[in-house]
Amino acid sequence: MPTVLIIDDDLATQVILQKALGNQGYTIAVAADGLEGIAKAKELCPALIICDWNMPHLDGLEVCRRIKADPALSSAFFVLLTARSAIEDRVRGLDNGADDFLAKPIEISELQARVRAGLRLQRTNQDLQAQKRMLESEFAEAAEYVRSLLPPPMHGSVAIDSRFIPSRQLGGDCFDYYWLDPDYLAIYLLDVSGHGLGAALPSIAVLNLLRSQSMDGVNFYQPNLVLSALNEAFQMDNQNDKYFTIWYGVYNRIKRQLIYSSAGHPPAILLSETRTGGAHVQQLKTSSLPIGMLPDTRFFNQRCEIEAASTLYVFSDGIYEIHQSDGMLWGLDAFMQLLVNDETAIKQVGLDRVLDYVKQINVRDALDDDLSLLRIQFN
Repeated sequence: MPTVLIIDDDLATQVILQKALGNQGYTIAVAADGLEGIAKAKELCPALIICDWNMPHLDGLEVCRRIKADPALSSAFFVLLTARSAIEDRVRGLDNGADDFLAKPIEISELQARVRAGLRLQRTNQDLQAQKRMLESEFAEAAEYVRSLLPPPMHGSVAIDSRFIPSRQLGGDCFDYYWLDPDYLAIYLLDVSGHGLGAALPSIAVLNLLRSQSMDGVNFYQPNLVLSALNEAFQMDNQNDKYFTIWYGVYNRIKRQLIYSSAGHPPAILLSETRTGGAHVQQLKTSSLPIGMLPDTRFFNQRCEIEAASTLYVFSDGIYEIHQSDGMLWGLDAFMQLLVNDETAIKQVGLDRVLDYVKQINVRDALDDDLSLLRIQFN
């Protein structure tokens, strides 16, 4: 049985409203002023509130503002009772959170009809809120599942640390690293177009496919062959128009050699020390279209030698496509410069040093894109 709260300082109006609604099957509560009304609302959590606009001390607009600002009460359907008929007054009421208006003098049949309609809308809103909470809970569970699939930090002759920050609860970035055998380490990072669940599902599918090495006949030691197999399996025409970029590399720890291939992905950044003590920067990238765009796309391998104490960064474009206060994008070149200039600090503090800087220069409340970052140290 829904509860209707009447807030009015006029006793005659209270009696009229109670009599008109009392035989409609509602539980009726009454408050004589705004403060008492707010207190009773917190106590009873009514489904619908009828509140007089003009009251001493605390008028109906302020009561409405406070009710709608309280998460526990905001779903209540709020009806302002008023003799005002001007359009600007109704606009003020709506702007302050009112859901409906009831004109004075009160017409009983209109009152009853508006209360019935308001309660129907309130029930619908409650159902929608319940569904929203359920979806949020399921998305949070799905996000936790995605995080559980990502690999933990790696230690030893090759040390790897990572960070993953989706722009929403779920994101389209995914990465992995694992030893194909005791001498060969596979490393990859992919970025599916779009955001949310629609981008997360293909990224998980790719991760599971690569981790299980279940693509028949594919040589997982050859990055270009891996990308060709993925391109054949994930054509966007069959994937709800989703495509993805990827960087895939295989490191031979005996030869200290890295073979890699990429598909529309930002370059990996390799930092090594020069003989004079400075930093040598290499961008590791091969030119090709993203996975899924065209079925006959060709992919190519490149090789590079890994000097002692080198560091490799693999990332998605969300790490550097950051909007700054001047309206300009931060950009890849600026990100690379940060890695070079702050190399010592990053070694001491870790990847949080980079993320703290990104958050500092980002003028928006949230990231525009998913952010993934791997730091691979070749000891």
